[in-house]
Amino acid sequence: MGAPGFWDDAEAAARTLKELAGLEAPLTRLQSIEARLADLGALLELAAEDGGSGGDELEAEASAAVASLRPDVRALEMDILLTGPYDRGDAIVALHAGAGGTESQDWAQMLLRMYTRWAERHGFRVELLDLLPGDEAGVKSATLQISGENAYGYLRADKGVHRLVRMSPFDASGRRHTSFASVDVLPDFPDTVEVEIRPEDLKIDTFRASGAGGQHVNKTESAVRITHLPTGFVVAVQNERSQHANRERAMHILTARLLERKEQEHRNVVGELRGDQGEIAWGNQIRSYVFQPYTMVKDHRTGYETAQVDAVMDGDLDGLLRAYLDKQAERRTVEAGGSGA
Repeated sequence: MGAPGFWDDAEAAARTLKELAGLEAPLTRLQSIEARLADLGALLELAAEDGGSGGDELEAEASAAVASLRPDVRALEMDILLTGPYDRGDAIVALHAGAGGTESQDWAQMLLRMYTRWAERHGFRVELLDLLPGDEAGVKSATLQISGENAYGYLRADKGVHRLVRMSPFDASGRRHTSFASVDVLPDFPDTVEVEIRPEDLKIDTFRASGAGGQHVNKTESAVRITHLPTGFVVAVQNERSQHANRERAMHILTARLLERKEQEHRNVVGELRGDQGEIAWGNQIRSYVFQPYTMVKDHRTGYETAQVDAVMDGDLDGLLRAYLDKQAERRTVEAGGSGA
């Protein structure tokens, strides 16, 4: 930061400061835990020496100290699990209703609320970039940017197809329905990361924004939809007030999609060389949410399940996300042991 010209580029300086803060946070957390553990050890020694009522009070104080340590130890464990190159950054979450019309569109909206509530629980900033309303209820698609430390590291666990089983509120006969929606999670790559995108490979359309945003947003063709012809990727952004700003944001998301695709291709090649089946592919359900005849949320990759379906839908996802990260860490350990054999 003391280098000449460091502050000349404000955006680059901000990115560096954010990266530095992300690196310092685990170290600060570890130092705090070590200091508190030393204090706790001294407290336990005093309690052991004092066999009277004073010892009981010291033991109670020690128990309270242990309880206060647990959240920080858990956070440090997450720091260790989130080791990917983009894990500490922001996330772009795209939701798409599956086949089934209103049922699936309502399910996609429920997932939109779930991820919004999860982000709010963690103090993350949520920005709705694009939303295509359903025909009668719900949403056909929605794109969120969730900004906060480790947002992508947590949410990458949820990429895949999510399945809902419930008694449909849209069915007069009260029959049970199964609905599907897909969740795509991308890292919000820094602007310094570049990928070649040829102008002739792009089809750019403008249209009037359909969501909230005031008269200016809804009465001018400020919304932008970009189609990348070679891959078929489509990105739409409508939340900014100007067409130029929406186009810039859409290009940023398209770049993230293309970079993620390139990295996935690399992972697939590595998996083939290993003879490994790799991650569960897009199109296969990763998780089921059952509302009736019983309540259960089950992740099919990890086996983690909970009956607290209402809490999960209100954003209590940490148990599910942690189970996936633990499974990934276990897998890396096994692979590392096998490669060293």
